[in-house]
Amino acid sequence: MSETPPNVRPPTPEEIREKAAQHYIDLSDDEVEDFETAIVDTLEGYERMDELTVPTPEREYTTRDPGYEPGPEEDPLNAFVRKCAVAGSDSGPLSGYEVGLKDSIALAGIEMTVGSKLFEGYVPTTDATLVTRLLDAGASITGKLNMEDMAFSGSGELSATGPVLNPTDRDHIAGGSSSGSIAAVVNGDVDVAIGTDQGGSIRIPAAWSGGVGHKPTHTLVPYTGIIGLGHSFDHVGPMATNVEDCARVLDVIAGKDPDDPRQGHVPTEEYADALSEDPSDLTIGILEEGFGHEASEAGVDETVREALSDLEAAGAETTEISIPMHLDGLAIWNGIVMEETTALVRDEGVGKYDKGHYDTQLADAFGKARRAQADDYLTTVKLTLILGQYLSDEYRSHYYTKAKNLARELGRRYDEALSTVDVLAMPTTPQTAHEQQDTLTRLEVIDRALNMLSNTAPSDATGHPAISVPAGESNGLPVGLMFVGSQFDDRTVLRAGYTYEQSVGWTLG
Repeated sequence: MSETPPNVRPPTPEEIREKAAQHYIDLSDDEVEDFETAIVDTLEGYERMDELTVPTPEREYTTRDPGYEPGPEEDPLNAFVRKCAVAGSDSGPLSGYEVGLKDSIALAGIEMTVGSKLFEGYVPTTDATLVTRLLDAGASITGKLNMEDMAFSGSGELSATGPVLNPTDRDHIAGGSSSGSIAAVVNGDVDVAIGTDQGGSIRIPAAWSGGVGHKPTHTLVPYTGIIGLGHSFDHVGPMATNVEDCARVLDVIAGKDPDDPRQGHVPTEEYADALSEDPSDLTIGILEEGFGHEASEAGVDETVREALSDLEAAGAETTEISIPMHLDGLAIWNGIVMEETTALVRDEGVGKYDKGHYDTQLADAFGKARRAQADDYLTTVKLTLILGQYLSDEYRSHYYTKAKNLARELGRRYDEALSTVDVLAMPTTPQTAHEQQDTLTRLEVIDRALNMLSNTAPSDATGHPAISVPAGESNGLPVGLMFVGSQFDDRTVLRAGYTYEQSVGWTLG
């Protein structure tokens, strides 16, 4: 992929008319002639920009071994895109930890595919901010982990390199889009992994594969150096086999990054130090609308209710909470995601408007790839771009703006409930992992990619923190219990997960 575009070329008169028409402007011949002259004068400044250099946020590193693609004997779950060995500092709070990165997170010198044919051969030249923090804390990066194609599926079967198998049952898939992250963690290939979550992509695979996944408050962890879908609902966070490891990693990666255009004020706390085994200091609101969805399996609902009953028996206080608007959360999330993702793709994957560092290398590479290889987009990406463009054009973004306002109202109702309890609790997903299938129709692919989002997507729209912990099993497959908390109160969410894990808990047999 080319990193540097050719010097800017002035548009022809025909192109001036074409670009004006895209904004519903009909130009006269005199206007075209005048604008042609004005544009040439304006572009002189752009030619100067080609001569200037911009300091980039870059970690100093010696030439890195690019790693290798493991074969099926070494990687039977298809969890890895590349195995590598990038050593961190000699000491630090994560010294001795081997960390895997979802392959949408930049590790300089190592190919990043984003699970897609469009990014084959793309090698970032800078580390993501959280990578710098992990390495400074003593962790070693030992793998780039498989993921759903451009992160646009929750099933775990739609990577360009094939499905990621569930580490608890290889006849089923791991869940996505952070599929390789959870498979590598639960299989013991890495100690912890970093995943991203736009509609549930940390918590879904954690629930389906018997691991722990924490989606931090929106912007708590900087997104600099990570390829996303939409600035207002992209999240990045830790995945592990236990809550304590998630808290330790969050201690390291959370906090303000001046290069992240999404962040405002980012309050942080000591997360690992706040963990407590005592359930008597925990008040849990059991969200009525988190159960009994159309896609819900009775065994999943029963397992989660039994887990919460066991936690109550251990000393926690539980109460039933009703937030009817939670049932509208998925529709609200869809209203945001369709048009915001379309806009981000249209803006070459980097977006516009906010202050911070912008990845020119990524914009150049993605812009070239999407123009040449758009037919290689995943089915769900094609659907989103078509519908998002249609809604923007035909309805003047009415539904996007309304969805953004409704997300604020949904967040307010969560906050109102959370003023009376520490966390809200519900099943992470309404069902257990999908069985692996080799032959699916296009509509079946779409359904299986998106039919598990009803409880996870709403908190991505509102930005509230949430964690999924193993709660038991149904028909031999893991079930996830999700706790949702107040914004920037990730400490309480992690404490709830840890308290459950230590006082009740469930581990793979």
